Amino acid sequence: MEDNKNDLQNKNKKVVENKSEDINELKEDIEKDEKEIGKSTKYDAGDIQVLEGLEPVRKRPGMYIGSTDEHGLHHLVTEVVDNSIDEALAGYCTQIDVIINFDGSCSVIDNGRGIPTGIIPKEGKSAVEVVLTKLHAGGKFGGEGYKISGGLHGVGVSCVNALSKYMKADVYQNGQHYKIEFSRGKVISPLEIVGPTEKRGTTITFLPDDEIFETTVFNFDTMKNRFREIAFLNKGLVISIEDKREGQQRKETFEFKGGIVEFVDYLNKNRETLLSAPVYFNKFNRNNNGELENEVEVCFQFNEGYSEVINAYANNINTEEGGTHLDGFKAGLTKVINDYAIANKIIKDNEKLSGEDCREGITAVISVKLRNPQFEGQTKTKLGNSEMRNIVYKAMIEEFGDYLDNHPAEAKNLILKSITAQRARDAARNARELTRRKSVLENTTLPGKLADCSEKNRKCCEIYIVEGDSAGGTAKTGRDRRFQAILPLRGKILNVEKARLNKILENNEIKSMITAFGCGIGSEFNEDKLRYDKIICMTDADVDGAHIRILLLTFFFRYMRPLIEHGHVYAAKPPLYKVTRNKEEHYFYSDDELEQWYQANGRKGCAQQRYKGLGEMDADQLWETTMDPEHRILIQLTMEDAIEAEKYFNDLMGEDSELRRKFIEENATLVDDLDI
Repeated sequence: MEDNKNDLQNKNKKVVENKSEDINELKEDIEKDEKEIGKSTKYDAGDIQVLEGLEPVRKRPGMYIGSTDEHGLHHLVTEVVDNSIDEALAGYCTQIDVIINFDGSCSVIDNGRGIPTGIIPKEGKSAVEVVLTKLHAGGKFGGEGYKISGGLHGVGVSCVNALSKYMKADVYQNGQHYKIEFSRGKVISPLEIVGPTEKRGTTITFLPDDEIFETTVFNFDTMKNRFREIAFLNKGLVISIEDKREGQQRKETFEFKGGIVEFVDYLNKNRETLLSAPVYFNKFNRNNNGELENEVEVCFQFNEGYSEVINAYANNINTEEGGTHLDGFKAGLTKVINDYAIANKIIKDNEKLSGEDCREGITAVISVKLRNPQFEGQTKTKLGNSEMRNIVYKAMIEEFGDYLDNHPAEAKNLILKSITAQRARDAARNARELTRRKSVLENTTLPGKLADCSEKNRKCCEIYIVEGDSAGGTAKTGRDRRFQAILPLRGKILNVEKARLNKILENNEIKSMITAFGCGIGSEFNEDKLRYDKIICMTDADVDGAHIRILLLTFFFRYMRPLIEHGHVYAAKPPLYKVTRNKEEHYFYSDDELEQWYQANGRKGCAQQRYKGLGEMDADQLWETTMDPEHRILIQLTMEDAIEAEKYFNDLMGEDSELRRKFIEENATLVDDLDI
């Protein structure tokens, strides 16, 4: 069945990426395959397959690490680092060093207690071998090794071993240096004593298996962003990352003695804040034996902007889908603001500010630590422990309530901002009704300037957001109207970073996009109603084009974030130059590419044209260079690190125009390297 699904996905992809194939014929194949998937055939005891050891991981790696692309590759590093973080949570580790070695392998070094090396009688093997070769083996499953751990529901370092061409563990404990080596999850060099040492801790070195992963090249920036986040969450912990690969040597070290207070300041950098200082508190709950049961650490600040930025963590794990700790925070914040506003007669007894109104412009970090965390799903993106809601809620009532009582002027300003947000939200609700489509198929309600495609299967469709009516007209002529839709934009859209929703929904260009996409925005966003699988930003290859693209991405990021998270957003890359020689036309997408061609072919008899914009190409040229799936260059815009994305969008689209100008000038030609 898995192979059938893969075949189906490939055929879906082929529909939109191969113009020469007949789209109707391929669609018939897809429909036929869809009917076949799910049909049962003969199934008896002979069909049962038992996989031993780490074989299940190698057989179905996606089940354990999510994917075998770049995201899955970096998940391996996270799994190893999580073990070191658990040592830090237990109070034994103060430094973690991550090294990308010159041969492409990765080493994670900590100064914790070291993985135990003694023999487990039941297994007849050393503990370190068992931990690295058996699923769900470790000190976090009911033992006394770790009271608080983030790795309880993780796939574990054994999965890293299974998916590595080579792995070595060096353990330093009890005055001895121990070493054991593996290949694809199997021992190739048993545990041995190398010699005496004064060091302590564990070093795991692994080389990802190129038979498993689409890429085995680690991205320094992706790893750096995650380790900065971990350092913020663990006050005083030192984390370094070093790249030793040829031509890429660099190193960064993170240590934040202010912890999440520094985290909030970092996220709010270059923003005009509303409170004189961030609100911060840290509360502990202990059992009858004096042992830590849970810890709640919260820091938040309000700014003059309109976006809500809340990062919630449980045992250092980024709970992207929230959970009970986030629910408690939101409920407590809303109650405190409403109670204070009513008690001080800023609003009437029968009035109430909504949670969204109270959180406008907030930047918050919520970090809880607890025993036996219950995460929903293998990827640990939502905390499910019911008791944490009430614990965080009570802490917010007490601590934030005291803060407002002691800062009456700031409290009044905050409540007045919430009241303004409420009025704007009411206006936005009315404006939203004007942009909402009753049905995805009712083409009569689509924007008049949209040239829609004829295909009805949205997985086969793509829409080009084109800069300017002139280029839009050319694109409409040159497109494949079966699966390509064109929506021209007139000028630059509104900067949504500096406007409330009611103003945003009054912008004609934004209204056209919302209506064309069909999926709604904000809290009403529904990806199932998205009319196109690909949303392609096609702008001029200059600074103005880069600015328009950033404006579009800011809108998607703030109000349609799943479009970016789930890989629907792309940037088209039009050529910069056309060189004609002997009636043959050659297109070049960068200065370097053009120069290399000249060096290889000479410059005699050439007519060179520098494209100032999309409008300078005729329909055939635009199709051939920028829209033909067989030849075009599309850059998928992803969001590997939401925290850095927040910072970039604030810097680029916030009040400080100098930051924006400097960034665009330095990076306008690097869109193919942009990873939001």
